[in-house]
Amino acid sequence: MANEEKTAVKTKKITPSSDMFAVIESGSKQYLVKEGNTIQVELVELEEGKELNFEVLLVGNAKEVRVGKPFVAGAKVKSKVKGDVKGEKLIVFKYKPKKNSRTKNGHRQKYTELEIVKIEM
Repeated sequence: MANEEKTAVKTKKITPSSDMFAVIESGSKQYLVKEGNTIQVELVELEEGKELNFEVLLVGNAKEVRVGKPFVAGAKVKSKVKGDVKGEKLIVFKYKPKKNSRTKNGHRQKYTELEIVKIEM
């Protein structure tokens, strides 16, 4: 017994940290986010600086992952509206041969830029 070494079992409580990630849904699209990320979602009618909360479909870190049915109970992602931006211009060109028919239209999608402030479990 004197030669036996005592091994301490280290248990670490999983706490929210910067390596957490979450999957959120906005405008029928899903986004993988981390704290501090900036994402562009479909236009949301909110003023700059306002807070927007999302329910979470999946949340996790390096050690564990929780999947919701459809949402994870008690998990939220808090984000802050940075402003509205426009995407790059797309050209829509329609052409019918031998008919002298040509149409050229442009389109720029509007997005809302969000900064992910906090992921809560």
